[in-house]
Amino acid sequence: MNEALLRSLTPNVLGILVRRGADFAAAEDAVQDALIEAVRVWPADPPRDAKGWLVTVAWRKFLDATRADTARRRREDLVEEEPAPGPAPAADDTLQLYFLCAHPSLTPSSAVALTLRAVGGLTTRQIAQAYLVPEATMAQRISRAKRMVSSVRFDQPGDVATVLRVLYLVFNEGYSGDVDLAAEAIRLTRQLAAVIDHPEVAGLLALMLLHHARRAARTAPDGSLVPLADQDRGRWDTTSIAEGVEILQAALVRDRLGEFQAQAAIAALHADAPAAEETDWVQIVEWYDELAGLTDNPVVRLNRAVAVGEADGPRAGLAALAALDDSLPRHTAVAAYLHERDGDLTTAARLYAEAAQKAPNLAERDHLTRQAARLNTRRPADS
Repeated sequence: MNEALLRSLTPNVLGILVRRGADFAAAEDAVQDALIEAVRVWPADPPRDAKGWLVTVAWRKFLDATRADTARRRREDLVEEEPAPGPAPAADDTLQLYFLCAHPSLTPSSAVALTLRAVGGLTTRQIAQAYLVPEATMAQRISRAKRMVSSVRFDQPGDVATVLRVLYLVFNEGYSGDVDLAAEAIRLTRQLAAVIDHPEVAGLLALMLLHHARRAARTAPDGSLVPLADQDRGRWDTTSIAEGVEILQAALVRDRLGEFQAQAAIAALHADAPAAEETDWVQIVEWYDELAGLTDNPVVRLNRAVAVGEADGPRAGLAALAALDDSLPRHTAVAAYLHERDGDLTTAARLYAEAAQKAPNLAERDHLTRQAARLNTRRPADS
């Protein structure tokens, strides 16, 4: 295998696909797949025209991916924006694909990344943001996963925990990102709950329903973000909340607590408060303590710092925040909020502006910029 030849041909093949009409990100993925195929095939059957072979295979990979993405979007279009409660409709093959991509030969993190890219339709950038790693690192991880499964038979489905992780990340991207996949994630989790009696499956479904119930109130008419404390709770979907709470309660009584049940309990406490100032923050901190014991996720501890700031005062929240790595996504935004609560408007305004520069999407960036501007207009001129 002439790896130097492959490297030298890659830019030319990529350029040809783009000129044929492929967008750059999709072309990159297709060329990457073609290179993996070349590594597998060429040692036994080298082509006469290496460049022509790569162009042909990469274009075929691009077309296959485009057809798969079109089919996935067609399935999503069949789902109503607000998923109906009750039994799931007849299952299609999407959930089965999730299990097959979560192959036992892969590590859980690689299986999740591969499934999000191949079935969930997320970009490498979106997956990297979800995993808090550089995009290049995630691209390499997905490539290794593709290479590993290219030589195995898909007759051993992956485990439920990995599939739950994928569904959760797909829902999060649909709920807060650039691609609307939340309803599809709820649909598939309903299917899973209908065939697997497991408290964590129920916990994930409850969590999704409770978060999705607030969807209509999360943005203003101009598209700007509305923080939880400022949301019009009359716009929350009480039917979804009631269903989510009922599912959660049935899971919790089984005394097999998992991270999705703990997260759903936190969401239920927010949903149960008639007004923001009536939120039971003390109990929310207790649930975050449970959640931190179940998972070593630094984002959990970041959210816990916010809850501590609400339950015990902003200085207690800042003390909890000080123990965390300040490179965490949204760390700066949390610091800005807690400093504002503590009355330090100068520091808060500066941190809101810094957080805006690090925001993962335009809506969040605009919100943080407005927060900084709001505080700058409130500060005395000589502050």
